[in-house]
Amino acid sequence: MSHGKLRDDKTCLNCGHQVNERFCPHCGQENTEPKQPFHFLFTHFIEDFTHYDGEFWKTIKYLLTRPGKLTKEYLAGKRQLYVAPVKLYIFISFITFFLPSLFPGSEEEAVEHHKKEHNARKIEKEKEKNENTVKFTDSLKQNLSKDQLKKKFNSKGDKDVKVTEVNGNGIETDALGETKDGKLSVLSARSMKQYDSLQSKDKNNQAVYNFLKPFAKKIFHMQEQGYNKDQIFEKFKETMIHTLPKALFIYLPVFAFFLWVFHNKKKWWYFDHGIFTLHYFSFLLLGTLILIVFDKITDLLPDSSLLTFLYLLIYTATVLYMFVYFFAAHHRVYESTRTISIFKGIFLFMINFIGILCMGLLLMYTSFIMMH
Repeated sequence: MSHGKLRDDKTCLNCGHQVNERFCPHCGQENTEPKQPFHFLFTHFIEDFTHYDGEFWKTIKYLLTRPGKLTKEYLAGKRQLYVAPVKLYIFISFITFFLPSLFPGSEEEAVEHHKKEHNARKIEKEKEKNENTVKFTDSLKQNLSKDQLKKKFNSKGDKDVKVTEVNGNGIETDALGETKDGKLSVLSARSMKQYDSLQSKDKNNQAVYNFLKPFAKKIFHMQEQGYNKDQIFEKFKETMIHTLPKALFIYLPVFAFFLWVFHNKKKWWYFDHGIFTLHYFSFLLLGTLILIVFDKITDLLPDSSLLTFLYLLIYTATVLYMFVYFFAAHHRVYESTRTISIFKGIFLFMINFIGILCMGLLLMYTSFIMMH
């Protein structure tokens, strides 16, 4: 794997045996000089982790374009030609976590920009509010008597008065949890103080309030830091993406267990199903990474209806391919007839869809709480 300089001495530094070629026939260590240039640290890492001499790219090629090929080769004993399944999964998980952060337009810059805009708008609104108050007062003094003023306020509907009494801030909230000024609300509350007040009054829905309390704390805390609605959802999406590899790794033995249940126990061991699952989940992560990178690239391009159409087309095609991939891989590895393979695949897909959905809901809950 390494391309370091070979030693003139043919005695292995690891076990002391004679080395006639590059690698020791006894222990397998490469007979290269122990001292290397500084850049060797990085090249050695890449070579060791990805088998840079061709095995990594061959593995990625088969993983993307030949569903089930890697699993079939590995179970047949051809294991030196490709990256090991666990190492492959860990590497793709690392790249999925690391690569999106390299794109320009970091979240911190966006938050700082929003804070400046938020403060500027706040000052402008306060100024406008004071000016309007002065104008309104002068107008009342000139044109309205006390009786006319009373009639004017009574002519307004009860809706605004009621909202002011409930929210205490004069801002009407809609049923979707978003206020007119673009901020998020939780059960009509715009702060933890209001949330706790509503919870103390509503004795019949304590379970709902207790479940949503971590969400409320996180939302109100982030809005106090200057995040707007779109930035909160964007940060939530990024946190979910970072947590996805861990969630899939936790679900991996469950996925393999369902494969074990639906197939011949004598012919297929649980280990075999684990290898299939590792390769399939690696493909899912790689597909997710491709969509993330594509999304980041399109964000850098100018807005265009044609680009939007192409983006939706490519995105839809990728998602459909990720769906069909499982059936093609299952058919190739387990060598069932197409009918039986599709039948089993549908059952497995439905069962795991429910399982992954439950895992996804748990992931959403934990991801939102873990946001910072």
